[in-house]
Amino acid sequence: MSVEFIAPSNSPEKPPENLSLESTLKELAVFNFQVEASSLAKEVARFFQAQPLLPGVILTVNGEFLGMISRRRFMERMSRPYGVDTFAGRPIMALYQIAQTDILILPGVALIVVAAQRAMQRQPELLYEPIVVQLEPQVYRLLDVHQVLVALSQIHQQATGYIRELYYNLSVTQSELEAANSQLKAANSELYRLANLDGLTQVANRHCFNEYLEKKWRELGEAAAEISLILCDVDFFKKYNDTYGHQAGDACLQQVAQAILESVNYSTGEVSGETLVARYGGEEFAVILPRTSPEIAVWIAEKIRVWIKELEIEHVNSEACSLVTLSLGVASTVPLPGTSQKNLIAAADRALYQAKDGGRDRVILDFRF
Repeated sequence: MSVEFIAPSNSPEKPPENLSLESTLKELAVFNFQVEASSLAKEVARFFQAQPLLPGVILTVNGEFLGMISRRRFMERMSRPYGVDTFAGRPIMALYQIAQTDILILPGVALIVVAAQRAMQRQPELLYEPIVVQLEPQVYRLLDVHQVLVALSQIHQQATGYIRELYYNLSVTQSELEAANSQLKAANSELYRLANLDGLTQVANRHCFNEYLEKKWRELGEAAAEISLILCDVDFFKKYNDTYGHQAGDACLQQVAQAILESVNYSTGEVSGETLVARYGGEEFAVILPRTSPEIAVWIAEKIRVWIKELEIEHVNSEACSLVTLSLGVASTVPLPGTSQKNLIAAADRALYQAKDGGRDRVILDFRF
């Protein structure tokens, strides 16, 4: 297996300065991570683990471009039940044939603003797929779409300054300036929303979950207030996909996500507006409950469990019930100095697996935090 990784000249987390409306994709950091389609999936997995910023992998056949698999789709397939057993020892081509989807390929000379527009016009489930940048014939690189959005935000800021300059130099009316600023704020707000939303289920994504939990951990630690976490897993979801197909599986996850969101909002009354529902990965969801005791968190988790069951989504091959059900793990604590939110996640994860081992379709609270 031959794998080449070249670190980009610019940090993926910080775009170059002085971007303008004329800036192109060549000015952004790109990744060169290519493997032959005959390479084993487990070798690719090792590179993803070693390089956490890699957005995906380019596949080649005898050095010729074949396609691309994003990090998100690769990890999602490998994390499914029996995913490692199915794909790890096989050529990555086997996984690609199942997970492949439409790829956005743009030339390196494409304007950043145009690239962002093309990326946002994709289907919701493709919003976070990296862009393939063709720098020259047969030279392809990967670009994280999040970096494009950050660069576009910087361009918007530059445009704001340009509008202000026009205001002073060309006597632009105050109302016109305010209208332009309002449009820019709306665009930036939409970019932020898309960057923190799961494309399939339309709830918060894992990136948003991690940032929000870290933020609340610090805040509640200073206030000596409780925080609770619920982890939810759709019972026997692989069997659901095998029985009804992946399109039905995606529709099921969409229904489950919205039902969890509605149940949490109903149970909490949205008094504080602090709760967060996120897709944690695959068929797993998470609910962050700031300033919530373990007793209330368990009560909310039970409401979620019942709410999902009342959807009456048929699941004839489930070993828990003839309907789609959830197993839920709950953990709660007061953040203390020197502790980490990872401990809270681990406790909720232990409770989730206890719920699974206990027969599924139930709520378990972990007392060992």
